[in-house]
Amino acid sequence: MSGRGKGGAKRHRKGTRGVLKIFLENVIREALTYTEHARRKTVTAMDVVYALKRQGRTLYGFGDFNLEFLYIEYEMPILD
Repeated sequence: MSGRGKGGAKRHRKGTRGVLKIFLENVIREALTYTEHARRKTVTAMDVVYALKRQGRTLYGFGDFNLEFLYIEYEMPILD
């Protein structure tokens, strides 16, 4: 039994971390697409909600009230 983490937790953690990283990269990429299309510099909660919905993961409980307090700062890249 020696050489293993807590029930193989280290092994699972690496796999989970990779899957989570890919998932978040995809959601953030989609959310940034909505932000850039709206010519905004701030990613809103609704951008994330729409990105999740586009990926088939509907997030309920958002959209009926003001969510402007939930934001992620994003600097638009300067294109030459």
